[in-house]
Amino acid sequence: MSKAFTKESDATDEDDDVAAPTLPAGGKNYVTPQGYARLRAELLHLLDVERPKVVETVSWAAKNGDRSENGDYLYGKKRLREIDRRIRFLTKRLDIAEVADPSAHHGSDRIFFGATVTYATAKGDERTITIKGIDEADSLAGEVSWIAPIARALLKAREGDEVQLVTPAGVETIEVLKVAYPAPAH
Repeated sequence: MSKAFTKESDATDEDDDVAAPTLPAGGKNYVTPQGYARLRAELLHLLDVERPKVVETVSWAAKNGDRSENGDYLYGKKRLREIDRRIRFLTKRLDIAEVADPSAHHGSDRIFFGATVTYATAKGDERTITIKGIDEADSLAGEVSWIAPIARALLKAREGDEVQLVTPAGVETIEVLKVAYPAPAH
């Protein structure tokens, strides 16, 4: 049957995660305590604030009669589906999340999850990245996912080590200059 003749509710749960970053087969969903708290706060906000507000709007709009031309009703139903999709996604991710506190490695010169690493390329360019979880990495803030090629190349290396990074342009040698972890909370 053509996709044009199916209802949106016919979509499976797998369709919900199309744009979501995927975990490697058998991989764990590592996340920092701060990242877990952010995801949980977003889930609770959607459940306690956003969804009830939209349900109220849709309920009000449904009482106004003809739903086919009712913008509040149509937009509200669409927004409700988006919220429900995000709630399902967050619930799944939080269920399989494995919280790893990077401060446990404070003072170490070896690279593990949560490390902030400064490295130099063969051209002499220095870059600093922080290795985070898939659901919390923000490339604009210099954060990369632990499954990113640069993170995979750096994991378990130490300060002063040279590692090989496979890029589309070929293999590049990078040198680890500095490794830092957040200090443990007291």
